[in-house]
Amino acid sequence: MPSPFPGMDPYLEAPSIWPDVHHELMSVMRGRLNELLRPRYVVRIEERVYVSDENDPGRRVIVPDLRIAHGVRTSQPPADSTSIATVEPIVVTTMVEEEIREARLEIVDPRAGRVLAIIEVLSPANKVPGSRGRESYSRKRRDVLTSSTHLVEIDLLRGGERMMVEGGLPACEYLVHVSRVEDRPQGTVWPIRLPQPLPVVPVPLAETDPDAALDLQQILNTAYENAGYDLTLNYGDPAPPPALRDEHVEWCDELLRESKQR
Repeated sequence: MPSPFPGMDPYLEAPSIWPDVHHELMSVMRGRLNELLRPRYVVRIEERVYVSDENDPGRRVIVPDLRIAHGVRTSQPPADSTSIATVEPIVVTTMVEEEIREARLEIVDPRAGRVLAIIEVLSPANKVPGSRGRESYSRKRRDVLTSSTHLVEIDLLRGGERMMVEGGLPACEYLVHVSRVEDRPQGTVWPIRLPQPLPVVPVPLAETDPDAALDLQQILNTAYENAGYDLTLNYGDPAPPPALRDEHVEWCDELLRESKQR
C-alpha cells in the first residue's frame, strides 16, 4: 500500500525509523541512477564515518534515550521489620563511544577515475548544532564545494538547523540544493512544502553530458513500497516530532481520515 501523503511522509522522519529510510532511499536512488547512466557512469555507495560519545549533542537522534528497566530483586528483605531494606539494582544503558556510518552516493566516471557528483541525503545528526554528525558533514561539504565535484543535497527532515545557503528562503518543510561546479558560489534550491510532491531534480554530470533527471517522489514511493512502511507506521498517532505547522495539522488529519488511516 502506498503512503497516504502526496509528497514526503512526515512519519518517516522519526529517529527510530529514519536510519532504515535513509538506507532504502540510498539503495533505490543508486539503482535508478545506474539505470539512467550506464555504461558511461557508475554509481557507488560510500560512507562517512565519525565517532559519537555521551558528550555529543547529536546523540539523542542517533540512539534511544537512556532507559531504566524495572528493578530486579536479588534477595528477600529480612524478616526483622527494624532492619534496613536491601538496596535493589536496576538495569541501565551504558553510554559508550559509537562509530557512526552515514552513506552517500558518488557518481563516478570509470574511464577518468574521478567522482563527478556526490548526492547526500541528510540525517538528523547532520542538523544538530555542535554535534559530531554536523561537524563531519560540514567538513565533507566544504571539501566538495571547493572541488571540481558537483553536490546534490536532499533534506527530507523538518527538524534541526538547515545547512547554510546565502539569501533568505520562503517557508518550507523540505529542501533540495544543487551546486554545480561551473555556477559556484551560486546554486539552485527547491523549497518544498509538506503537501507538495517531491520534485524531479537534475543531477549534473560532465559538461558534455545532459543532466540525469532524478524523480525524488518516485524514489520515495518505491522505497516506501519496498520496505513495507505501511505495515510499520501507525498513522493513528500524532505525527512524530517536530510538531506540524498549524496550517498543516488539520490538512494532515483530513488526509489520513480520507485514506482510512485514522
